[in-house]
Amino acid sequence: MRRERSLVLVAGSGRSGTSLVTGILQRLGFRVPVPEVPADATNPRGFSESQWVVDFHSALLRRARVQVSDARPGAWALTAELCLDEEVQRRLRAWLVLQFAEAGDLVIKDPRLSWFLPLWRRCAESLGVAPAFVTMLRHPAAVVDSKQRWYGAWQGDVARAAGWVNQTLYTERATRDGPRALVRYDELLDDWTRAIGRVGDALDLAAVRNAPAASLRAVHEFVDPALSRSRADWGDLVLPERLRAQADEAWELMSAGADDPGRLDALRATYVALYDESEAIAASSIEAVRRPAVTPVARHVAAARIVPLRYRRRIPLEWRKRLVRALPRA
Repeated sequence: MRRERSLVLVAGSGRSGTSLVTGILQRLGFRVPVPEVPADATNPRGFSESQWVVDFHSALLRRARVQVSDARPGAWALTAELCLDEEVQRRLRAWLVLQFAEAGDLVIKDPRLSWFLPLWRRCAESLGVAPAFVTMLRHPAAVVDSKQRWYGAWQGDVARAAGWVNQTLYTERATRDGPRALVRYDELLDDWTRAIGRVGDALDLAAVRNAPAASLRAVHEFVDPALSRSRADWGDLVLPERLRAQADEAWELMSAGADDPGRLDALRATYVALYDESEAIAASSIEAVRRPAVTPVARHVAAARIVPLRYRRRIPLEWRKRLVRALPRA
């Protein structure tokens, strides 16, 4: 592999500090491909995300019908199919060629990235670049609380906690056999120099080791310890007991360095079993959503339109209504 080029892929759940660690690496010499996603109220210091990457991943997730924080274990198989798509690979590889022509050290961050890590690895290695991984860790209760505060209640606490468990465990598995560094959000805020120094050593990042004094000052100005405003405990959040226990165990294992693959694999299998059981119990609710009730007004409109216009006056409305009622059975 050519050592003059490097690619760092920053993975982890949204609201876990991925923007912070990427912003630090950016100020130490790594390039975030432009144009960048503009800052907003949810992240006033900026996302350090390439707009092309966000659009690329968003389109793929729509094709796969997968959410950013999807809790379904089976969702990984849906995105894996797209990772093997030759046209998708061609697009990403061509984009990477253009980016490496601009800079030798790239950092890519997007909350959707975890779903497509095999794709990025395959394309980077085809260009002679071995990607390195940084996984950001933040207590799941803090992640859920932060998402609730900034993204609203369109998704419930239970679904968000399950999504965190699913994403964390499968991201760990996807990065296990590559060069990686696991960084806790609170550790980064407490002493970023120590945390990033460890990342630089673990991943052999020359840009970090050789960062000039001006870059270090820029990072000091960028890192704000007051950024952490969410509690790192469950507090008033109410979760199913088994899901909460699995989230606690995942947090414990990842915080310890993910150095017990056997326990992580067993926990992932336990989560899959819990999800399958929950999905089976909720089958009636799922089916009810798939088959929305037909109101009398909707039935009347359908009855009026189901017969071609030129025949409507010849067929009594009541007969047309009977035809509409018979269609679901047919």
